[in-house]
Amino acid sequence: MLRMAKQFLAAGLIAFAGLLSAHAADLAEPPVVESPPPPMEFGGWYIRGDLDYHWSDFRGADYITYGVCVDPCGAVAVPGSNSFSSGDLGGAFSLGGGVGYQITPYLRTDLTADYWFSSDFDGSTADDVSVSTDTSSYSAWLLLANAYADLGTYYGFTPYVGAGIGGAYVKWDDLHNTIGDVTTVHEGASNWRFAWALMAGTAYCLTGNLKLDVGYRYTRINGGEMFGLAPDGPGGAGPGYDNGFNVHEARAGLRYSFGNSGCVPPPVPVAYEPPAPEPVYK
Repeated sequence: MLRMAKQFLAAGLIAFAGLLSAHAADLAEPPVVESPPPPMEFGGWYIRGDLDYHWSDFRGADYITYGVCVDPCGAVAVPGSNSFSSGDLGGAFSLGGGVGYQITPYLRTDLTADYWFSSDFDGSTADDVSVSTDTSSYSAWLLLANAYADLGTYYGFTPYVGAGIGGAYVKWDDLHNTIGDVTTVHEGASNWRFAWALMAGTAYCLTGNLKLDVGYRYTRINGGEMFGLAPDGPGGAGPGYDNGFNVHEARAGLRYSFGNSGCVPPPVPVAYEPPAPEPVYK
């Protein structure tokens, strides 16, 4: 009987020693720490579409005049020059689009093309003997290469400032010059001109890739030919050259990003937490 008790006690001690050894091995094994996922790359291509309403400030115009010298010139047309006494341009809508690239969270660039619908022109000219009223309109294509500084995203809003440089293709309609009951039609001119712009606004995250962009843009367009010589030739006036425009635009549009737009922040790695210790039973 005593011998059996000793054998049973020895077996129990062996089993207990095995359990302690296994538990010690578990404690000595280093914990497995999963590496955090790589952060999302910021940036990528985007496309945009815009609608705006713009107001153009007419910066004046000059034109060539032809007075007829009868004596002692022998009825020869003598050229001179004159300027518009007044000029005003109405407002109009425009549509635009573009493609761009978000370089960093704070810098992006794009290329844009906008079509400005016709703005009506009303002006007047005066000389020593008469006063005329003049009507026309102009439309334009505006092509710009732009760069923007995004000033950070706050509760989904991203304010920005930017600048652009490019050109404008300005198309003037025929100019109708009226003195009394007589109207003279001058053919409108079309030409490319240098243009630059300054803009400011804010974008709002609608989804993870789509932003609403609302802002203001100031565009300066250089001067160019406005109208040609009237068909009746000397004795009339032309060609005429405008001094350019200052254009103020209220803009709204959508930007769709194909990469990380900043609306959805990248995942934050979770710190490793060791597993809870196993309960010890006594």
